[in-house]
Formats: sequence, C-alpha cells, structure tokens
Amino acid sequence: MPKILMPIGDATEALDTFYAYYRLPEDGYEVVVAGPEARLYHTVLHEIPPNPDVPWDITQERPGYHLEAQIAFKDLHSEDYVGAFISGGRAPEYIRYDKDLCRVVKEISDQGKPIACLCHGIEILTAADCIQGKSVTTVPKCQMDAEQGGAIYVNEDVVIDGLLVTGRGYQQNTEVLKVFIKMLKAM
Repeated sequence: MPKILMPIGDATEALDTFYAYYRLPEDGYEVVVAGPEARLYHTVLHEIPPNPDVPWDITQERPGYHLEAQIAFKDLHSEDYVGAFISGGRAPEYIRYDKDLCRVVKEISDQGKPIACLCHGIEILTAADCIQGKSVTTVPKCQMDAEQGGAIYVNEDVVIDGLLVTGRGYQQNTEVLKVFIKMLKAM
C-alpha cells in the first residue's frame, strides 16, 4: 500500500489531522504518522470560537484526541512516501525547527510528489523551503509565514499550484482531500 507522510506534534489540530488520517486509507493509502519521537501526541481543537457575544481575537485551544506517531522524524526516508499531508494547529510552530522533518518534506517536494497542507502547516513548508514562487493559502494570520517562505498568498479557501494543494483550515478538508487524492492517483 502506498504511504503518505503525516507529520504531527503536540497541539496538532484534531480535525485537520483525523479527517485525512481516516479518509486516505479509504482510497488505498497508508498514513504514516511521524513525530519528533515515536510516541503518543496530544491533538487540540484550534479555533476562534464562533460566539459573537463573547469576543475572542486569537485562536483558542482545547484538548482533543490523542494520536500515536509510529516513527521519529530522524528515521524518515522520502523514497518511502508517495506524498505528504501536513496539518495545522500549534504543532507546526514547533516541529518546523526539526531538520529531519524539513529535509524529508523538501525531498518529497523536490521529487515531484503531491503535498497537501492545511492551516498552520504552511509554517513547515516555509521552513522546508519548498514553496518559493508557489501560490498558496492558509489562515490569514499565517499569510506572513507563507510570504516569508517565498510564496504568493492567495486569499481563497483552497489553492492548487502544481502538485501542492493548500487550504485555510479543517473547513476545507473535503475539497483539499479530493484534490490531493486525484493528484496521488495521477502519479
């Protein structure tokens, strides 16, 4: 079964992650969850609460489910994967500093394999130096992260540029996964 790399860390966004985690195997792809270490990680619900009676200007995090990483970033080999799915939450802010994660994401990109990315996952693509000149979207507060990576930020829900599909957040899961699976099947 072809493998999809899914990097996570503590505070990975639950909906960003679990939709793809369960959806990709339905089309015959094995999702390989990787983390800084092979261990159990905490996910979070990561959103600005929609209640207009209680203003909240920044993202609020609440505990989510747990997900186990089967492999550590240092043990990853890009040739083992046909693509990568990069979710958001707060985890990308921290795991983007991992040189092994950045290495393997850059190699997957350089090898012309599809990559899907939601929300704050753009921080990993920026750190891996694989979005130079690409059109991308993300949550508006990560626009600067995308632009610092040399990308062109597009204020749309989903943006496709070559073999890269990006979405603002979990609300775009369905559309992003449809495009990503189509890309994978065309390989």
